[in-house]
Amino acid sequence: MTQVGKQRISDKANQFTESVIREMTRVALQYGAVNLAQGFPDFPCPPELKRAAIEAIEEDINQYAITWGDKAFRHAIAEKVKWYLDLNIDPERQITVTCGSTEAMAAVMLATLNPGDEVIVFEPYYENYGPDAILASATPRYVSLHPPEWTFDAAELRQAFNERTKAIIINTPHNPTGKVFTREELTLIAELSHQWDVLVFTDEIYEHILYDGTQHIAMATLPGMAERTVTINGLSKTYSVTGWRVGYILANPELTGAIRKVHDFLTVGAPAPLQRAGVAAMKLPVSYYQELAKLYQQKRNQILQILDQVGIPYFVPQGAYYVFADISKFGYANDVEFATYLIKEIGVAVVPSSSFFSHSELGKNFIRFCFSKQRETLAKAGERLLKLQSILVEN
Repeated sequence: MTQVGKQRISDKANQFTESVIREMTRVALQYGAVNLAQGFPDFPCPPELKRAAIEAIEEDINQYAITWGDKAFRHAIAEKVKWYLDLNIDPERQITVTCGSTEAMAAVMLATLNPGDEVIVFEPYYENYGPDAILASATPRYVSLHPPEWTFDAAELRQAFNERTKAIIINTPHNPTGKVFTREELTLIAELSHQWDVLVFTDEIYEHILYDGTQHIAMATLPGMAERTVTINGLSKTYSVTGWRVGYILANPELTGAIRKVHDFLTVGAPAPLQRAGVAAMKLPVSYYQELAKLYQQKRNQILQILDQVGIPYFVPQGAYYVFADISKFGYANDVEFATYLIKEIGVAVVPSSSFFSHSELGKNFIRFCFSKQRETLAKAGERLLKLQSILVEN
């Protein structure tokens, strides 16, 4: 009797691909390209954090921390959230420390979503959100952000809400466009979340990287929103330690209880010595964040000057450290073909933006540049990108 083979890959895993962002880094290494794809700095983190991490290891803080986070770190987070956002967070009942904000979003969805639930996702979106929803057995429902300001249409957003809507995801400052959601936009989202009894998951990992006087507004600070908002953040971007994988979640005590259970069985806990070093990060002075914004504004201006010189149209970012660029005039069939050409022939890696959309054709005319790099790295990329001028002349 012939045995029928069983399906070895889950239906969930078959619904999405591997990360295009991380894949572009691997290809960049293969071809020796300047990596303006994946969002990590190529410059050092603050020396205070290095010293704190070394001291923690030498003090033998090398075993499990409390599952939901080192006590000193949680209290430091609460203090920092108070001075920056003016939110009163109970470090014992409202904070969960995770292995980066990536695990944080997955844990939040797994703790709150059920089969049949819908999650509203603005597109373009950070590529993890859709797969996270699928892994939580929910259905992502996409609402477009429209260029050039990357705003949503209020009628489209209203139409997306229904009885199955369990949550909406907001990423502000926004990856990949650099948009920062306005108070008016957030207020409408808040009104709809109250009307439909919906949770709001906010990814605020770029909260301190802002340009031209733009203000970051946390959804949890809006009237009546603290109870239904789950705020996700981490050390990676603000403190230039993307490899540490230390994130955190702020939520009401009921949600925190569920999130902590899921987090425990996902990863047990984030690295203990790096959590203790996070205390030093949370206690950095206000001047650190002011200088960080100035530094990134200089880097943003440098990459925009390069794109102007090359002749690549772009959308000016208000926050985060990416530039979303329009490649339609280069004559390539799609973003993947153009990104492949950039790596192999020009020597610069970017992210093809179809990975930020629910349907790849929506992103075929865009690519994303990351500018969290040293001045020399950006200059080297600029020299190589100048070769693109010959393509424009031919076209």
